[in-house]
Amino acid sequence: MTTNGLRRPDPHVWRGRRVLVTGHTGFKGSWLALMLAKLGAQVHGLALDPPPGPTAFRLAGVEPALASHRICDIRNPLALAAAVAEIAPSAVLHLAAQAIVGASYRDPAGTFATNVSGTINLLEALRGRTDCVAALVVTSDKVYRNDGRGVPFVEDDPLGGHDPYSASKAACEIAVASWAASFGDALPRIATARAGNVIGGGDFGEDRLIPDLVRADRAGVPLKIRRPDATRPFQHVLDVLAGYLLFAEDLIASADAPVALNFGPSEPDIAVRDLLERYRAMLAERLVEATLAAVASLQPARIAAGEGDSRVGIQRRETGPDGYVFLGEVPDGPIDPAVGVIRIDRLD
Repeated sequence: MTTNGLRRPDPHVWRGRRVLVTGHTGFKGSWLALMLAKLGAQVHGLALDPPPGPTAFRLAGVEPALASHRICDIRNPLALAAAVAEIAPSAVLHLAAQAIVGASYRDPAGTFATNVSGTINLLEALRGRTDCVAALVVTSDKVYRNDGRGVPFVEDDPLGGHDPYSASKAACEIAVASWAASFGDALPRIATARAGNVIGGGDFGEDRLIPDLVRADRAGVPLKIRRPDATRPFQHVLDVLAGYLLFAEDLIASADAPVALNFGPSEPDIAVRDLLERYRAMLAERLVEATLAAVASLQPARIAAGEGDSRVGIQRRETGPDGYVFLGEVPDGPIDPAVGVIRIDRLD
């Protein structure tokens, strides 16, 4: 579908299609699941539980938009194969991964097990299935061997990677290419998508620039930037995901689709320092807008307050040793009959 000269994901391709999204509880996976649901797909999510605390999956309300929501570790080949058989997807977008560079140093074996063996388990689960047309495996722009030339990589550049995360994603690329070459007749059309430096709402990840800035602001501590003048091809999550969907559409439609594509912004790379300054300026602008909107919506009101005693639910509060207040009947606890009342009336 083309609008104003730009191609957009086509609802006719996705409407009613059974789509498996692995890693749907992650940052990109959550937004991708919502986009597919909006396009009319039957979205089946398979992933680990989201981590504790705020996540895009919880805040964006992803689960109600899904046709099914499965908690499954892709390192478990039997559980994964059973889930794929039950879902019977027509298309697969594979985002499940260990995607944190720092975590890959702490657990390199686990990173390879998830990113390489987990992907192989998925390919094996899809092998021999005739109902699946296409599978797009998301890797990373870090899969290339960095020779320090300082020029953008192209898809046929040599693969590499020094840190365990990058190396695991490069190994994932090799595994996908091997399975496609060795078992192509028994597999759906397979391709890999390579992107990085993705930013956007709902990102609470570890060692991520904007989330780290927000966390530092909230904690009242300075943010330490190792290389503030380094440039990166930052790109918004929805742009990247739209690209994944367009690539998947081509993969569904034709065997002539590329086997791998890089995804990056059309604008020049942005220095880390400049991105942080843009973020702060935008945040200040939004705060001013919100404050002005709140002031403009103020209404005259009459406020009254009072206090007294009440025998309704007289044993209704108990303060524990940790300071938390519990509500409800406290038959053996202290009696607290005090009540406070506040009333607010519009003047009109």
